[in-house]
Amino acid sequence: MMRKIDDRLIVALDVENLSDAERVVEVLISGVKIFKVGAQLFTACGPEVIHCIKKKGGEVFLDLKYHDIPHTVAKAVEIAVRARVFMLTLHIQGGFLMLKRALDIAKAVAKKEGLNRPLLLGVTVLTSLEHDDLLQLGIGRSVDMQVLHLTRLAMKAGLDGVVSSSEEAKLIRQNFGEKPLIVTPGIRLKKLSADDQKRIATPEEALRAGADYIVVGRPVLKANNPLKEAEKIKAIIKEQEELLKEERG
Repeated sequence: MMRKIDDRLIVALDVENLSDAERVVEVLISGVKIFKVGAQLFTACGPEVIHCIKKKGGEVFLDLKYHDIPHTVAKAVEIAVRARVFMLTLHIQGGFLMLKRALDIAKAVAKKEGLNRPLLLGVTVLTSLEHDDLLQLGIGRSVDMQVLHLTRLAMKAGLDGVVSSSEEAKLIRQNFGEKPLIVTPGIRLKKLSADDQKRIATPEEALRAGADYIVVGRPVLKANNPLKEAEKIKAIIKEQEELLKEERG
């Protein structure tokens, strides 16, 4: 059994330790339901952060970008299912068999134990990479073509969707329709500093491109009033949803 959550805002817990994460969740939980746990935080405090978020009523987007041999990834996904995360990421370049094994184990464990199956998302091309970076990796395709190629593989393996920048989300919608869920990171309220991410977008741009969920970290975490900033983004999301609904008739 799989589920979606209507709240389309995901806040990235890009903090250094469990106490900082706990503080952020406590501040935001009245307005934010999904929190991203990435490599930095998970390395610092492990599964305890998942339990902390769940205990406070939040949901976890486990963004560890699994990329290993199929057996190792399958065992990691099995643990993630039992931890009751809402969604998790896999590097599509781990290959079809890795992706398929991950999905199969997620379905089997969820069914056996009566749990909700997490959404499995394939990572296409990191938002920190551009065409020159792909060439250095020996990939001759443009970023657009590489994203479409990897999305096709993810869909063939049966994944629920992909992680993609706003720039490629529109292409994914044009080529694959409404089926794949699209989670878009690199969101900034204004296009000022991109930090270490090169392909960024505003919430409006991401939603118009076809994103289902947007991931916001620094703009919320560094705000004077993080909850107010999160509510501001949620208001933008609602406004865009209504405008898109009107435009589509």
